[in-house]
Amino acid sequence: MADANANGGVAVAREAMATRFELVLPGRDEVRLRAAGEAALDEIERLEAQLSFYRADSELTRLNRRAAQEPVQVEPQFFELLERAQRIYELTEGAFDPTIAPLMRAWGFVGAAGRLPDPERLETARAVSGMHLVRLNRSARSVRFERPGVMLDLGAIGKGYAIERAAELLLDLGIVSAIIHGGTSTVYALGTPPDGGAWKVAVPKPAASPGGSLKSGVPGEPGLPLAVVSLRDQAMSISAVWGKAFESDGHVYGHVLDPRLGRPVAGAVMAAAVTTSATDADAFSTALLVLGTSGFERLSRAEAVAGLLVVEPGVAAEPLRVSARGIAFEQVEQSGGVRSASESASG
Repeated sequence: MADANANGGVAVAREAMATRFELVLPGRDEVRLRAAGEAALDEIERLEAQLSFYRADSELTRLNRRAAQEPVQVEPQFFELLERAQRIYELTEGAFDPTIAPLMRAWGFVGAAGRLPDPERLETARAVSGMHLVRLNRSARSVRFERPGVMLDLGAIGKGYAIERAAELLLDLGIVSAIIHGGTSTVYALGTPPDGGAWKVAVPKPAASPGGSLKSGVPGEPGLPLAVVSLRDQAMSISAVWGKAFESDGHVYGHVLDPRLGRPVAGAVMAAAVTTSATDADAFSTALLVLGTSGFERLSRAEAVAGLLVVEPGVAAEPLRVSARGIAFEQVEQSGGVRSASESASG
């Protein structure tokens, strides 16, 4: 634990949900701030125990095991999260899909680096994918799957949800200024920093590695971001194709799947979404990465959602293209490799 800034404050961190969550809480009362930060991290750990796809004793695992046989009643806030996931599924016309687990397994991305799927297994997985196969009964607060083989995986929304719940807890404890991030991919800026301005959050610059896959950062330009976004009581989430990937016949397949097609995303390499909800931002960044530039129009149907998208060019020698809609950001000068698209705008 270290001082958060020269004016006082604390920083706390903990491993959860296969990533590192960090909170910075500025202020003078370090004992109170530390206690609040640890309580927020405890809440994140509690949610991991409830929502983990990989823990045998989680509420999500219990749901996946039983819901094809009978309706399963779940905890009220868990049910509300599933309702939000269903709403975003419908809004994005399936680009965000929490039933993607069978497809991820078919592509070998569950606990492994991935592989080309057997065509028959892939079709079987597609037949049990889609939130339309999940029945939510609000009066009974129960969940029922329409077919055996349906599975929920909340990995594309759970981290944002945990951050949102942590921020709500901080507010309940009287904390009005903090920044929370999970694995640097989802961040929530609570209030304003000590200088009274906005929290400045960097968007990493993607670059092609020698193997053809994409990763965050550029050799020779350590730490240089693509852009810096100003946030006040807002969340930003970044989804990217780097991470788990495999190569076959000279083609690199990333771990982000288009659930509508049952195959890895092609074209877009990184997407960022900004809104007031960390839960929604987490899901919308995934959806924007899947939808590409057409996603801006669909996301505009959701109130106060802004986005930034990095797309591969049509010609290999050209730089990556950056498009934005409704997002206030400062583009960092680059020595090459990325250019701002003509349609980039802050409105």
